[in-house]
Amino acid sequence: MKHRLPTITILDIPIVRATEAEAMAKIRYLAEQSEPTMVIYVNAHTLELTTRDPEYRKIVQEAAIVMNDGIGVSMAAKIVGKETFPANLNGTDLTPLILKMAVEQGWRVYLLGAVPGVAEKAAAKFVERNPGLVISGTHSGFFEEGELSRVIDQIRETRTDVLIVGMGNPVQERWLARHQVQTGAKLGVGVGAFLDFSAGVFPRAPMWMQQMKIEWLYRMSREPTRLWKRYLVEAPVFLAHVALDVWRKKRRAKPASAK
Repeated sequence: MKHRLPTITILDIPIVRATEAEAMAKIRYLAEQSEPTMVIYVNAHTLELTTRDPEYRKIVQEAAIVMNDGIGVSMAAKIVGKETFPANLNGTDLTPLILKMAVEQGWRVYLLGAVPGVAEKAAAKFVERNPGLVISGTHSGFFEEGELSRVIDQIRETRTDVLIVGMGNPVQERWLARHQVQTGAKLGVGVGAFLDFSAGVFPRAPMWMQQMKIEWLYRMSREPTRLWKRYLVEAPVFLAHVALDVWRKKRRAKPASAK
């Protein structure tokens, strides 16, 4: 198939093994197709969630493109025994490239997520950095169930092409799986805290920490109550699950190879 990228499968989730340029070319190709496309960035937390939630695992497995985010996923790739990923394809770095592509392609972008006011601040920053970018609308990620139809109608009526959803995992992926088709958006992107970072609500780690792949340590230091368990407990459990999964699959394969 055109634009087919190699993958590394971790816990039954195929994750593309690609450079930044290759991933962006794939996203552009997918956005030009008739079917709506969901873009997912997975980290150790995301993948660990898939082991406990079959519905969520199915959503991630069926996404058009799943990309690696963070050192935990890179470590898991080495446990699996394949070549590791050539680049860290996280949402904070790639989503700005999607916005740049939106300008080049004339795509209209809608921002959905974070607390009230954040999406609007992020939108202003995006337009400032990308002259010509069309923000079709914004809405916080907090609204009553009764408002859902109105939000979906607004996204559809504004002729949105790219729907950026920052609600955190697994909420944002569930939302896109259930409602993206109704919105009419051809590209749905789950971005976690990207809107907060962009609006200046949460500062991002210094560049040296990003380069050393210890951005998680900075985030945990900023929100220890919320994130300590994710990084200090869940991440090691995730790696143990990967190792166990690899061992089980090798054990099942042994009788067949012995024939």
